[in-house]
Amino acid sequence: MSSRSSKSDPPPALPDRIAVGRVRKPHGVQGEVSVFVLSDVHERFVAGAVVDIALTTGQRRRARISSVRGGRSDAIVRFSDLETRDQAEELRGAVLEIERSRVPRAPPGTYYFFELVGCECVDKQAGGLGIVERVLDDGGGLVLEITGGSGNLLVPFVEAYLKDVDIVARRIDLELPEGLVETCTSES
Repeated sequence: MSSRSSKSDPPPALPDRIAVGRVRKPHGVQGEVSVFVLSDVHERFVAGAVVDIALTTGQRRRARISSVRGGRSDAIVRFSDLETRDQAEELRGAVLEIERSRVPRAPPGTYYFFELVGCECVDKQAGGLGIVERVLDDGGGLVLEITGGSGNLLVPFVEAYLKDVDIVARRIDLELPEGLVETCTSES
């Protein structure tokens, strides 16, 4: 059963903006922030790169990165217009974004998480399962969290179960093993 209100509702559109990081908290007293990096594209977090900052208040602003230090998943970032800890505190919880048009196409047979979220999932036997709410990386592989009328379903995102992934149509066709839907569905 699908979570959409009617079969004629269009699938959710791809987002216009893609999250590449999330500000955790200020770092030090000179306007730097600690950022949880959500992108594996190194060039997103280098001096001179421009990102949009979606503040928790709903406001947005564009900012240029002036310096970065740290690792792949955590970085200390300084923006060119931030000079104090108080200014950095205003960014706590903000999401750093770029326009989707700046994201290169995924190689054939691979998908970005943002492309999968919002896709309708249909199993060959069980029919409509619901909509992908999240893509989880549990260390052993990717898992789709699908929310539908029957509850939440976790499905391994593996080639053996995939029959077709149509990002444009926002649909994933699956052929799941018998009993997987009943075994792996939890109530919402």
